[in-house]
Amino acid sequence: MLIRYATFGVIGWCMEILWTGLASFIHRDYRLVSSTSIWMFFIYGLAVFLEPVCDIIADLPVVVRGGVYVVLIFAAEYATGRILNMFSLCPWDYSSAKFNVKGIIRLDYAPVWFFVGLVIEFVHKKYRV
Repeated sequence: MLIRYATFGVIGWCMEILWTGLASFIHRDYRLVSSTSIWMFFIYGLAVFLEPVCDIIADLPVVVRGGVYVVLIFAAEYATGRILNMFSLCPWDYSSAKFNVKGIIRLDYAPVWFFVGLVIEFVHKKYRV
């Protein structure tokens, strides 16, 4: 399980680096500067706990599976954000975003988390990491 936790942590880090680099590009910073936090490795590693969910909902339509992943990822993001905020360690702050919930989650990221959930599912099924 530790290997799978680390694998998802690294995959999450890489996706976040690509995401923040893309945001740099959109804001015309063609250096594609990316950023992340060590904390994110541990948070992305929690995706290992989605593996049993992947197995349970495997026969459902992709829209339903993706929706389940969105809800669970939002819940994990909110919980970890709240915990990190208690110690002033949260590396993200969405309070200026239009569709934020207490500055911790952004509802407009639902399509991103839908895709990320399907990536987690793919890695789980294909490689049984």
